[in-house]
Amino acid sequence: MTTVVTSALPTSDALRARVRDALAAVGARVDLGEPNAGGVTASTPINGDVLFTVPESTVEQADEAIAQAAEAFTAWRLTPAPVRGALVARLGRLLVEHKADLATLVTIEAGKITSEALGEVQEMIDICDFAVGLSRQLYGRTIASERPGHRLMETWHPLGVVGVITAFNFPVAVWSWNTAIALVCGDTVVWKPSELTPLTAIACQALLERACADVGAPAGVSRLIQGGREVGERLVDDPRVALLSATGSVRMGREVGPRVAQRFGKVLLELGGNNAAIVTPAADLDLAVRGIVFSAAGTAGQRCTTLRRLIVHSSIADDVVSRIVSAYRQLPVGDPLADGTLVGPLIHETAYRDMVGALQQAGAEGGEVLGGERVDVGDEGAFYVTPAVVRMPGQSEVVHLETFAPILYVLTYDSLDEAIALNNAVPQGLSSAIFTLDLREAERFCSAEGSDCGIANVNIGTSGAEIGGAFGGEKETGGGRESGSDAWKAYMRRATNTVNYSADLPLAQGVHFG
Repeated sequence: MTTVVTSALPTSDALRARVRDALAAVGARVDLGEPNAGGVTASTPINGDVLFTVPESTVEQADEAIAQAAEAFTAWRLTPAPVRGALVARLGRLLVEHKADLATLVTIEAGKITSEALGEVQEMIDICDFAVGLSRQLYGRTIASERPGHRLMETWHPLGVVGVITAFNFPVAVWSWNTAIALVCGDTVVWKPSELTPLTAIACQALLERACADVGAPAGVSRLIQGGREVGERLVDDPRVALLSATGSVRMGREVGPRVAQRFGKVLLELGGNNAAIVTPAADLDLAVRGIVFSAAGTAGQRCTTLRRLIVHSSIADDVVSRIVSAYRQLPVGDPLADGTLVGPLIHETAYRDMVGALQQAGAEGGEVLGGERVDVGDEGAFYVTPAVVRMPGQSEVVHLETFAPILYVLTYDSLDEAIALNNAVPQGLSSAIFTLDLREAERFCSAEGSDCGIANVNIGTSGAEIGGAFGGEKETGGGRESGSDAWKAYMRRATNTVNYSADLPLAQGVHFG
């Protein structure tokens, strides 16, 4: 269905050299062990090989990292917010300087094509810019008091240690969303990245440590711990971690949320997405197809905002599907480091097996499967696939599941009510879109009776959110909000203050006592 960009993938030795060069450029000091050594394995989906191993944090080291962050918080919370912003400003400048180095690591570890990897690093730069401005805008409010001679107000204060757990598909951007905002809010951060992307985490930590040294910030404001479940559980259960921001599966969220709540900590969850786009007869189909193809096939379908369900009016369904299939045939699949590649690899064999299983289930449920074949790249350890379009006869079990792969289920509708109901029928509620030039359809989709997702777009796909808006979703997506708008409030605590500057002591609600 598609063509392969390159006949041969880069060798592991070539990839190792690029990793070493990138880490040296950002100033990272790390012991890169041999592939068979103990520790966290640093693999690449480009050819499926293990490139290095990196040191794994023990439970005791994780506890020490939390203790260091808690100690640093006592000083950092008293640092003026604009001064805290200077640290994030310096980090942003370092990210500009090392954008290509960090993007190379993202491509090697996560398999993103070069332009998407560069785009992810640009998100980091953008959120630093946003956070620097925010450092002078952590506004409270003054409220009219019912008592004479009194001032009633709200103030916002640093919260404490923020634990950050991130997923492989956005190995650096999501960390920056949390870290840049947390730092200007006066919090300190302990980060546990995905076990699949330890190298990018090392690079990010190195850049932030350089920024701390340059501006004189305490080194403990950011700590990195590497490892699996046991290490992550320290962040979940430690009462010194005031807020846990966790990105991952719904299954993970079901475990993490109650455990943090049990100790009365705060939690910010960014979980699954089963995102849909409605295409109405009033749509600009040329524009719609471009948005659909990028949202469905970008990052090889491994975004939380990937378009997984297409809800098309029955009168145009054949035309839309034909256009998408034609576009898919033109998408070059292969080495994400190579010029011209648009679809890189799946992260590992398990992702491929999940995709195969979902397509088999869709076929058993009456779906017509187009595409979804494995692409031969000359290396059995790498998993490249053609994006799949699956025409479904109606709602079914597989359509309600999120498979982290480039599968686009196509459903048809006859009325907008039916289309919105289909959009809202799944348990996830992250992103959604409608393609239409009809103002009434667009406004209804974005209204209270429209999409029930945290993101509702018009004439743009489900992926590619800007940092200026709050990012997150409803239902099984977890309800968290990161990045822009007033998402910063999750990283601070609110205090209501009443100041009596009179000589009297009137009580509220006119109460008399004494």
